[in-house]
Amino acid sequence: MTKQLREVMGEWADEVQVPHDLADRALRRRARRPWVYGALAVGVAVALAVAAMIVPRERDIVIRPATEVTLPARPSPAPTDVRADVENVPPKNMIAAGNYAISSYFVYSTEKLGGRWERRRNTWWLLNPRTSTYEKTPYAWLDVAPGLQVAAVLEGEVMGRRIGILDLNTGQFLTWIELDRDVTSLKWSPDGTKLLATAYTEYPLRWKRKDPTTTSIEPTTRTGFYVVDVPTKKVEFRPMPIDENILPTGSQDFNWSQDGKLVWEGRGGEPRRAYFTLDGRAHEAPQEEYSSRGVTPLSPNGTLLLGDAGLPTSITEKATGRVVGRQQALQLQAWADDESVIAVRCARECDNEFDAALMLIGVDGTEKRQLSGYQNSIKEGAWVWVLTPR
Repeated sequence: MTKQLREVMGEWADEVQVPHDLADRALRRRARRPWVYGALAVGVAVALAVAAMIVPRERDIVIRPATEVTLPARPSPAPTDVRADVENVPPKNMIAAGNYAISSYFVYSTEKLGGRWERRRNTWWLLNPRTSTYEKTPYAWLDVAPGLQVAAVLEGEVMGRRIGILDLNTGQFLTWIELDRDVTSLKWSPDGTKLLATAYTEYPLRWKRKDPTTTSIEPTTRTGFYVVDVPTKKVEFRPMPIDENILPTGSQDFNWSQDGKLVWEGRGGEPRRAYFTLDGRAHEAPQEEYSSRGVTPLSPNGTLLLGDAGLPTSITEKATGRVVGRQQALQLQAWADDESVIAVRCARECDNEFDAALMLIGVDGTEKRQLSGYQNSIKEGAWVWVLTPR
């Protein structure tokens, strides 16, 4: 495995939504082009050093009292069947394995604006559970709640102020929630009752082209985050701009901790995350935050832990740290069940780490089933999946 790949794998460690654009990042690092971090980062923080903890700079803003919204109940027991679509890239049919399903995905492209300005544009596809197929949407962002019963969608092109709560079983909107600032991301809390949205004054994934291979790096304009309690429609904004002495670029979105009691942002140094309470106050990292992934690295029975990214990957026993299995995979993304994981596997003997697909792999490394088709992830138009608990 190349040095660049190992470095990119380390960067992945601090992202809430487990992306699979390994090849994209590795190639960009290899090319040493300074512009691409702002241009092509997959909706996540670019790792630049941010030294100081940030505290709110103004009073919390609470807007609009609530009208009750009843969210559909999560299925119990949840389905655990395995579904694959290896023929279509991006997939047309539902992909799922055990505890997780691909609830949505986006395809990114470069969009030319006026003058020399360009921006990254994500086009989203959403799972329709009634047909078990993915359908193209017009939204700026979307996220599906655990249980695959409801989705939150952001109305707009690349940013927006209006959030729709969509019942996936009926295809009808349960309600719309208005914000007073533009946001670019929506993320459901682990219990599927709250939304986290990061606010910016300017779209963060935009840049000015200097020549065919170079663009200017634009400072991020993040202003804070919203916490939306969906059943009550209570909306609270927490001012949280980037430290003025440090100018990170690209998206600097907030993410949920694994228990949903805190939020965090990525940092370039150590510690690699800064945690905050839901009212915006700095907080120490929770002890049980074993890993960086948005899905828990702990097996359903609580005994095993997914290892870090890098070929080969490994799974260890939580109590002893003993390696119980190694896998010919680039990254272990989620536990399908106690004995198998959803992983990113490159084609053949990994002679080209950019050519990869999703694979269901046993703890002992046995490949059980290919879940998606292989794709060249360094090509514009590659699809980026979102795994959600079923």
